[in-house]
Amino acid sequence: MESQGIRRVVIAGGGTAGWMAAAVMSKTFGAQDLSITLVESPSIGTVGVGEATIPPILTLNRLLGLDEDELVRRTGATFKLGIEFRDWGGLGERYIHPFGHYGANLRGVSFHQHWLLHGDAPLGDYSMTVAAAREGRFTRPSADPKHIHSRLSYALHFDAALYAEFLREQAAARGVRHVQGRIEHVELDDRGHVAALALDQDRRIEGDLFIDCTGFRGLLIGEALGTAYDDWSRWLPMDRALAVPSQAVTPRTPYTRSTAGKAGWRWRIPLQHRTGNGHVYCSAHLSDDEAAAQLLDGLDSPASGDPRPLRFTTGRRQKMWDRNVVALGLASGFLEPLESTSIHLIQQGVVTLMSLFPDRGFAQADIDEYNRTMADEFEKVRDFIILHYHQTRRDDSDFWNDMRTMEVPGSLRRRMDLFASHGRVFIKPDELFTETSWVTVMLGQGLRPRNADPVAAAMPKGEIAPQLTRMRQLVQNGVEAMPTHDQFIAAHCAAEAA
Repeated sequence: MESQGIRRVVIAGGGTAGWMAAAVMSKTFGAQDLSITLVESPSIGTVGVGEATIPPILTLNRLLGLDEDELVRRTGATFKLGIEFRDWGGLGERYIHPFGHYGANLRGVSFHQHWLLHGDAPLGDYSMTVAAAREGRFTRPSADPKHIHSRLSYALHFDAALYAEFLREQAAARGVRHVQGRIEHVELDDRGHVAALALDQDRRIEGDLFIDCTGFRGLLIGEALGTAYDDWSRWLPMDRALAVPSQAVTPRTPYTRSTAGKAGWRWRIPLQHRTGNGHVYCSAHLSDDEAAAQLLDGLDSPASGDPRPLRFTTGRRQKMWDRNVVALGLASGFLEPLESTSIHLIQQGVVTLMSLFPDRGFAQADIDEYNRTMADEFEKVRDFIILHYHQTRRDDSDFWNDMRTMEVPGSLRRRMDLFASHGRVFIKPDELFTETSWVTVMLGQGLRPRNADPVAAAMPKGEIAPQLTRMRQLVQNGVEAMPTHDQFIAAHCAAEAA
């Protein structure tokens, strides 16, 4: 009986999405078991906004066998303990959304419930990650669960183009074929599956499984297969972005900064060799010239070029796997970079594909499960991002008035109502954003529970309050024992001078 296994995978497009897929597949299968070809046009640049990550990227890097210090050196990376949000809940306000946890749960009740009743300091003072970020300190987590530094969690800021190059080297060493060329036509077979990519110079690349990493255009999934796109701009109306690098500034902060403006927000991502900056905005409320002026005026070092524009529609493909095509990255959807989820959604797409990897029969049950899983992932990220815009007291512009008063998805409204009642957050085991994340943004932007948690309220203050004080002191001691962020990089993973 002839094997029905996939023999040829063709990845259309490079960048982070394409090379991440190539690296994972080649690591899993090896060159002897699967032919992998990546087709990339040298005339098409990358978007360049995916420079901040979240902790799951570390799991992927370990899976690929990457040496983190080498990766940090090669990509000009810095370490990320969370995201600082400025002016989101109200003008002049700020908070840090940390990786990791606050304090410790007591008697099975979430820490934040005790803090709401008995906390004698800001919530961030009970988080090792927040306290370290504010002090500009960093160390890797301790493997000893009894050590206070075991409470740390982190991610990376890196140059996305250099990260893709790093993955390309890994994939090429494991036999991935790299073809440079422009895709001129997508050939379909009599089943409506993609059969081959016709390239310039009369070249043709055949395959069994195709991965579409062609960006917003979605050359395979959208143009060739006609897979529809769900538009989410009624909740997330930002439709344009500008990105510009500026000169590196020291000390390098171990966190991303997001500053809300009149019709969007600006990001700041510190790398070793430069700072990444950008402005995400709604063109119905802000002109391109105004957006560029606000971006450049807000830089904390001279710009190293002109702002590069990007236009997009927030949303996702109705099917991210259609027939024998799987869309990754911008071809699958875009949910703006507010919580640094763009690269994670690529990673989740690749990992989910590997768990449902098809044979040439392309079982519909596998395809449907992939699409359900990825749709759920996109929608949970969507809701969390909408929360930032909707839970605000800002009324200084029509944009914020619209966002504050809009109808949100029912899935988000249920979470907000539950928290507003008694401060409760229910999280499924496989959710990306933890209880810490939801609590941070809701409290950070002014959503306070109307009532105390009855179980927490029944516990004696004389027992609970001293424990909170001890937790805060442990956090302070742990932070004081850390090197600064710049000192850690210099000792372990400093990039070579340009």
